[in-house]
Amino acid sequence: MSLGLFLISTLALSCLSTSIFKQHDGALAQQYIQTTKYRNLVLDLGNGAKTNAQLTLPVIGKGPFPGVLIISGSGAQDKNGTVGSVHKNGPEPLTPYLQIAQYLSERGFAVLRYDKRGIGANLTIDHKIWGNSTINDLLNDAKKAIAVLALQPEVDPKRISIIGHSQGTIIAPIVAIDNSTKVKNIILMGTVASSIRDLIYLQRVSLPLEYAEKILDKNHTGLISIQKISKDPALRLLLIPSSVALTFLRTNDTNVIRDSLDKIFANNTNVAGYINVEQQIKPLLIKRYENLSSFSPSKCDMVEYCPVYYRALFSLLPTLSIIGNVSKSTGILLLNGENDSLTPVEQVFLLQQKLTEVNHPDHTLITYPNLGHIFYPSSEWMTANGPIQQYVLADLYAWLEAHSGLSQSFFKPTSASTNIANISSLITNKTS
Repeated sequence: MSLGLFLISTLALSCLSTSIFKQHDGALAQQYIQTTKYRNLVLDLGNGAKTNAQLTLPVIGKGPFPGVLIISGSGAQDKNGTVGSVHKNGPEPLTPYLQIAQYLSERGFAVLRYDKRGIGANLTIDHKIWGNSTINDLLNDAKKAIAVLALQPEVDPKRISIIGHSQGTIIAPIVAIDNSTKVKNIILMGTVASSIRDLIYLQRVSLPLEYAEKILDKNHTGLISIQKISKDPALRLLLIPSSVALTFLRTNDTNVIRDSLDKIFANNTNVAGYINVEQQIKPLLIKRYENLSSFSPSKCDMVEYCPVYYRALFSLLPTLSIIGNVSKSTGILLLNGENDSLTPVEQVFLLQQKLTEVNHPDHTLITYPNLGHIFYPSSEWMTANGPIQQYVLADLYAWLEAHSGLSQSFFKPTSASTNIANISSLITNKTS
């Protein structure tokens, strides 16, 4: 199949406002200054599956610009990485991948991002496609996306970088290894390094139990009220069926969680309205973790992933085992929040150690105190929702600028609040 078949494009150029001058004392205001433009694309993923994508471009110049592909994190992600309500009466959703794309395109990069297979507008899910997706499908989708990016007339195919976030940090190194002549740099944000099975156990069992015992059960009675759990964002979704979680995410109604917990625990709780941490919460968390890959439903409508996905994911080699195979000519930037509860900062330290062990000549590690998985101030227990901090974006851009043959040859982190480990020389070759 030719690369041309991957792509069906529809043109839609639009302004994205970054500078708004407010009207003051009757003076006329200049409302919008166009700094980026975009082109909507449709990626042909094969076997009848297609997905929407968007290429964001600088408004000035025809290029060719350095290209960037964004590979999203886990779950039902659209191309913007939308977090929060997508309904008109809900709060304004967060869109971290759109935030990255705008920031980089305003500064001279062409950025491609795409909806995951089976995900449509307003986070609608095509369960036939989504329910049968595996990590291998997502890998192939990313490879097709980078091929499409390289074909765009505004993009320099010799200066392409990949940004992977969370689950995307599993995919990005593999894509880079398999496309060593196309991929100049990879940036891993919120990094997965070691055993995926062990990491998910930490996320879904160990850390929630520790949180329940230390934070929710402050009196150390071993009991937590159902009412408290239904309102607690760190624990509630782990204890209910995925269909209930989907209803809650669409309605933001905590009553649906409380009613579900009542049904689950009503007949086997020792104290009415309360759940025992050791005897009830722990076994349920372990059971739900085991069910991720064990059962085979005839129809899977899970919000995150179906068992077929987890079975393939658990058989994948850890990133730690393959990161040393990334070409020595590929620059690597590692970014992690030090309060990341989903991909703990220890994961990124392991990758940094491995890259040092194999003498990779150009890798840089930056960690951020107090930031969580979305690079927003968070507690150690859960990621708070908020925009990516500007100093993180500035560090990302400065490193990419130095590694993409643009004006700067020396990378320097922008904030004193970062912890940085620069490996080998930071002087980069400006030739492409």
